[in-house]
Amino acid sequence: MGKEKKPNILIVITHDTGRHLGCYGRNVETPNLDKLADEGIIFTNLFCTAPQCSPSRASLLTGKYPHNHGLIGLAHRGFRLNMNEPLLPALLKHAGYSTYLFGFQHESSDPYSLGYQKVFKAKSNSCLDVTPLVLDFLAKKPKEPFFVMVGFSETHRPFPEYDGPIDNIEGLPYLPDVEDVRRDLASLYILVRRVDEKVGEILRAVDNIGLRQNTLVVFTTDHGVAFPGAKATLFDPGIEIAMLMRGPGGFEEGKRIDTLLSNLDFAPTILDLCGIPIPREMQGRSMLPVIRGESDRLHDWIFVEQTYHAAYDPLRGVRTERFKYIRSFEKRPFWFPPNVDGGLSKEVARRFGYFSKPRPTEMLFDLYKDPWERKNLAADPSYADALEKMRTILEEWMRRTNDPLLKGYVPPPPDAIVTPPDSYTP
Repeated sequence: MGKEKKPNILIVITHDTGRHLGCYGRNVETPNLDKLADEGIIFTNLFCTAPQCSPSRASLLTGKYPHNHGLIGLAHRGFRLNMNEPLLPALLKHAGYSTYLFGFQHESSDPYSLGYQKVFKAKSNSCLDVTPLVLDFLAKKPKEPFFVMVGFSETHRPFPEYDGPIDNIEGLPYLPDVEDVRRDLASLYILVRRVDEKVGEILRAVDNIGLRQNTLVVFTTDHGVAFPGAKATLFDPGIEIAMLMRGPGGFEEGKRIDTLLSNLDFAPTILDLCGIPIPREMQGRSMLPVIRGESDRLHDWIFVEQTYHAAYDPLRGVRTERFKYIRSFEKRPFWFPPNVDGGLSKEVARRFGYFSKPRPTEMLFDLYKDPWERKNLAADPSYADALEKMRTILEEWMRRTNDPLLKGYVPPPPDAIVTPPDSYTP
């Protein structure tokens, strides 16, 4: 943006929401987020680098893969970012931005180490308690330019209990269509609607104090929903994320971006928009050429990974528009990992045997024919060429990025809390 006025950046990030919003065609009313999508940009094909909280969020701030930024497990379990990683809040601070955190973050035990100059803590990280602090801050017309990260604990489990009708609730294509799954979704949607209401309050505050024209508002989430077959898996329901943007610099036109993208690309995009040099070590790319219509593609494929969640569960994957290839680096007796969050849907998955079906070492899915990744084609001779190509792309990426899995078992930090995989019983 040269010598033009630098835009303010305000990000709202939720926990475990995936794309479960009305503007993504899900069966939940989100009028405020729908309006944000209508007035700005909705990204329909954007995925996170990892299907769990800390690694994905750190990729959002570093523009790097988890095995490169170091946070390969959960921060509250003793995993840490590498020292001296170039982080988005710190880079903006050094460029003259005032940087603020409201509510939840999951990248470090010390949020100030991420580059935030001031941290606002509410009595809880719920949007009910965090939003009033954001509104008070905005009402005081903060010094510009500013970078504000707003983290809500929603929509993490446990969900509020839902005891209403479920006839109008659509099930999940990757789980049995039974009452308990629908009721579980209805409970999730209580929290989704709560988030939507509070995001609406923030959007109206930005507009009312005259900051709309110079403030990029972003809504996103860290990874997929906390249901079996989503969170903590490399299937699309685990790595899909929502991203909505409205603001200056090409984000005002109500556009839909269907290009294959990664949250790895977020930090370079923000730096590019603000006229700040993108560090060479960032592995993502600025999305501005796609957003401004100068290019129709940024990536031919994206990469996804998991090393630790509660337990050691090393997976690597590559996704193109048509194919998904997943490699499991440890034998596991489960198709869906049983260490997912408890709830009605987990009991359904247990009853239907999802936790007692062995996971193949290699999985290949034709997303055009099988968008929910139920039919593994790795042993299908008619897909042998596709398998070899995807396998080669993944292996070359692992070598190029010095993935520690190439050398075998990846040990946790000495003080990390890791649950033995065999302690989970179907």
